[in-house]
Amino acid sequence: MKILVTGGAGYIGSVTVELLVETGAQVVVLDDLSLGHRAAVHPSAELAVGDLADRAAVDEVLARTRPDAVMHFAARSQVGESMREPFRYVGDNVRNGLNLIESMVEHGVRRFILSSTAALFGEPSKIPIDEQERIVPGSPYGESKHMLERILAWTEVVHGMRFAALRYFNAAGASEARGEHHDPETHLIPLVLQVALGQRERITVFGDDYPTRDGTCIRDYIHIIDLAQAHILALQALDQGSRTYNLGNGQGFSVMEVIEAARAVTGHPIAHVLGERRPGDPAALVADSSKIRAELGWSPRFPELRSIVDSAWRWHRAHPQGYAE
Repeated sequence: MKILVTGGAGYIGSVTVELLVETGAQVVVLDDLSLGHRAAVHPSAELAVGDLADRAAVDEVLARTRPDAVMHFAARSQVGESMREPFRYVGDNVRNGLNLIESMVEHGVRRFILSSTAALFGEPSKIPIDEQERIVPGSPYGESKHMLERILAWTEVVHGMRFAALRYFNAAGASEARGEHHDPETHLIPLVLQVALGQRERITVFGDDYPTRDGTCIRDYIHIIDLAQAHILALQALDQGSRTYNLGNGQGFSVMEVIEAARAVTGHPIAHVLGERRPGDPAALVADSSKIRAELGWSPRFPELRSIVDSAWRWHRAHPQGYAE
């Protein structure tokens, strides 16, 4: 099978490409390298440097490579930034996704995996969150993913495209070869590990007055390898129909629990300071992943917080400058 992976030079996309190659798939990565890294692309994958905003470039890649399926990771994905730049987020994510979907229809590609998000749910009515939870996005980023899910639903009705929308929670950890490197970095675990590496003095905890067990936000951290495996299982199941899954390990960990786990794993004290709440941050987001477990037999191999942090620590310690080195 040949698979086109947009955003395959980014964090989640590159690890998924790694696992796809290991299954024997032919992989083509389409990435403009604005947020991803050339060095993150598996050497057995073809890299096509191009922008999804350029419809002609998208058409050229699809016509030339003729993939059997597309996995779509390329997107702007920072909740806080989307609150400051809503038009940019909704505009880029939706227009670029629509370019890709329209081109797929024209070139006869009818299988699509969408990297969706728990940001669809804003302030959920219950925890853990299942697929029946009311969708009320808490940010323009979440809204952009909801729009793409609706576009895909109508594309199936009108054009017969099968799709899976994987609404995952907080990707974390690393494979042996590939890890998390953003510039600037905004995700909690790599920021905490930067303190342990001596690259920053302290970590800021944004709010300690949430209605949670220690007052800090709770999130469901899912190991990047478990996340990538779910994409592969979802692709294999598309012949039986489209599907939507909430994807996490089903456990919630607070910001302070992540910091304490990193202190234990690294052996460093990791100083922290308290900051103001950030707009768009719900108190808790934890997935109910029972549907994908029951239907596809998916189960996290690395559900424990310490194992997730340890894999990230090993990668960051081996690559202190990330892919920049």
